[in-house]
Amino acid sequence: MRLSFSGFAHAFSRKALIATAATGTIALVALGAFSWKSSQPAAAASEPVIRPARVATINFRSHMHSLMLAGIVVPRIETTLGFRVAGKVISREVDTGAVVQPGQLIARIDPTDYRLAVDNARAALVSAEADFARAKADFERYQALRGSAAFMTQTLETRQSLSSTTQARVDQAKSQLATAENNLAYTELHADAAGVITAVLAEVGQVLPQGQGMVKLARSEELEIMVGVPEHRLKTVREASRVTFELWSDTGRKYAAKLRELSPSADAVTRTYPARFTVIDPPDFIGIGMTASLILARPDAELLAEVPLSAIFQQGKEPAVWVVDPATNVVSLRPVTISRWRDETALIASGVKDGELVATAGVHKLEAGQKVKPVLPGAR
Repeated sequence: MRLSFSGFAHAFSRKALIATAATGTIALVALGAFSWKSSQPAAAASEPVIRPARVATINFRSHMHSLMLAGIVVPRIETTLGFRVAGKVISREVDTGAVVQPGQLIARIDPTDYRLAVDNARAALVSAEADFARAKADFERYQALRGSAAFMTQTLETRQSLSSTTQARVDQAKSQLATAENNLAYTELHADAAGVITAVLAEVGQVLPQGQGMVKLARSEELEIMVGVPEHRLKTVREASRVTFELWSDTGRKYAAKLRELSPSADAVTRTYPARFTVIDPPDFIGIGMTASLILARPDAELLAEVPLSAIFQQGKEPAVWVVDPATNVVSLRPVTISRWRDETALIASGVKDGELVATAGVHKLEAGQKVKPVLPGAR
């Protein structure tokens, strides 16, 4: 089928009109979108973003100044046990580290000579008792002659004196026998208290003089924590109101202690002052030589406010905090004085007031005059 020239021109004009209209519509849409994008930053700039800020309330109160020192468990009394008589050691019943009870046998020396001394003393006592019995009988018989022609006062006094003398010799012989028996008993060395043998000072076969040490006994009836106190910590130790300790073998559990002795002079090697703290209620498993951490606490003389370390903003060389105005929620940087640093917190002495709010997170992203939305701890 053929179209005339006029029909073709009419159809072409119609298509061109439709295309022109579509192009105009697209241009209008693009222009509107461009105008909306151009106006959006201006609207955002006119409304500043208010960021949430985690805050904490300043609360000045009394804090405990604590000090931790490493020490060891030691006995309060450690004695050197030795024989009270001289002799040759013939047996030793304990070794280093042995746990002994009161009266337990520790060692023996040769008792032969001391048994002989007991026998001699016993024989001397028998002889003295016989002399006393004869002298007493003579005195009583002569006393019965009183009033007869054979009675003489001088002879009575002589026999009375002899009776008294022989009686005194009996008492002396008894005393010598008791001494000999004691010396025989001293040939056995017994523990005088419960404890642990910490050292053996003599072996079997040695001839020991009187009083020389045989073993060292650490008594377990009263234990202490011994620490070395640095010179600048002496005041804290003296003024500590609460003392506790925990054993390295049982961390997390604290036990009470109290200061018993603080040396007035420093150790020549460590340059620290030895101090001993009595364990008030020792646990069952505590042992001599265990390592312990001693914690001493005393109240601070001034009221301090505790804040997290994340709240501290370093302004040059001085620490500062961001204080939030509760009326406008605007932050301002304020220098503070730090009394003491702890592991996770800082104690503020001055620079802020009780009840004020300070930012505790993201302090390095804040600016002076910035408005924030305070978020208290525990809030979501």
